[in-house]
Amino acid sequence: MKLVFAGTPEVAVPSLRALIASEHEVAAVVTRPDARSGRGRRISASPVAEVAESEGIEVLKPAKAGDPEFLARLAEIAPDCCPVVAYGALLPQSALDVPAHGWVNLHFSLLPAWRGAAPVQHSVLHGDDVTGASTFRIVKELDAGPVYGTLAETVRPTDTSGELLGRLAESGAGLLLRTIDGIASGELAPVPQPDTDVSYAGKLTSLDAELDFTAPAQRVDRVARACTPAPGAWTTFRGTRLKLGPVRPVTDADRPDLEPGQPFADKRRVVVGTSTHPVELGRVQPQGKKEMDAVDWARGVRLAEDDRLGR
Repeated sequence: MKLVFAGTPEVAVPSLRALIASEHEVAAVVTRPDARSGRGRRISASPVAEVAESEGIEVLKPAKAGDPEFLARLAEIAPDCCPVVAYGALLPQSALDVPAHGWVNLHFSLLPAWRGAAPVQHSVLHGDDVTGASTFRIVKELDAGPVYGTLAETVRPTDTSGELLGRLAESGAGLLLRTIDGIASGELAPVPQPDTDVSYAGKLTSLDAELDFTAPAQRVDRVARACTPAPGAWTTFRGTRLKLGPVRPVTDADRPDLEPGQPFADKRRVVVGTSTHPVELGRVQPQGKKEMDAVDWARGVRLAEDDRLGR
């Protein structure tokens, strides 16, 4: 089949590469316009655009998917199907109507669970034991289209959202290719999603990423892992923001007895009290400074008995 692939971030790259290597023709790629990124905030093309350009594939970067110029070019290409992975913009009906087999999205959850922008983060945040990926035909309602196929992935106890998403991006690329193959052969038809067990995964903001040490250790752990690498977990210390990497609940017998938010450091670890048992800090980044090991940070700030993390 002739394909137009839509995607933007690094997580979409494995799927694009799988389709390029397949028997299908990737005639063009649709991605978000160039944007500022990285520490220098330089304007750069998306990871998907960089791969497409290196392969000599036409790249389309509409400000909106409903732009007349884009729709005209899409109609000229006349794709049979448009596979989508994390494109990052709404697709109007005028675009959805162009390919004969529609736009087929790879979504990183077992639909109808976790429809929306941040399914992997919410899977970690809510303590799911199993998540996965689904391919479905895009319709007007958010992530509600009929499903072509799924795969399951175990959520490991120490998974960050970044680690889990990385695995799903690789396995999901195979699922998307199998879906496109099945559509091309006529052997695969989508199945409507059930109306029950629907849940939604809204984008996590910086406010969601603030750790509340008056909560149980399990909750603190899940929030920190769900928000790694983005938007990035944080707390406050002596009136300034302190970024935190994943934490580890401490359940050993010699753990210190601490109040919520109370830090304690020795030569090998830094732990902070919660409403249950403490959590051990990993990497931290004080405001205006580089990331460092928590033990090095604690040595530098010289923790006092009345210090607390959090507001």
